[in-house]
Amino acid sequence: MQQATKEDLIYTIICAIPEGKVASYGQVAKLAGYPNNSRLVGRLLKVMPEGSNIPWHRVVNSQGKISFPEGSNKHLEQRQKLLSEGITFNKAKINMRLHQWD
Repeated sequence: MQQATKEDLIYTIICAIPEGKVASYGQVAKLAGYPNNSRLVGRLLKVMPEGSNIPWHRVVNSQGKISFPEGSNKHLEQRQKLLSEGITFNKAKINMRLHQWD
């Protein structure tokens, strides 16, 4: 039996984040068994195949902010996807106490 790769584990964790919840890059890394590897999560999301069903928009930084530059197309896309799932923002921040996946 083949062992799951880091990438597979991280993508599996991201797919498990329920609608209406978010997780930080560090939280995803820790749950996948790779604590202190939040940058790897970011890199994997950056190279994710186009048209993937992975809910990338549910991963935000530890402050509850979208990591894309504010006003960029990707920032607006991620924000809209989160809003459509009931995620609320206070200015540019998500209330992690309310919306963080646990």
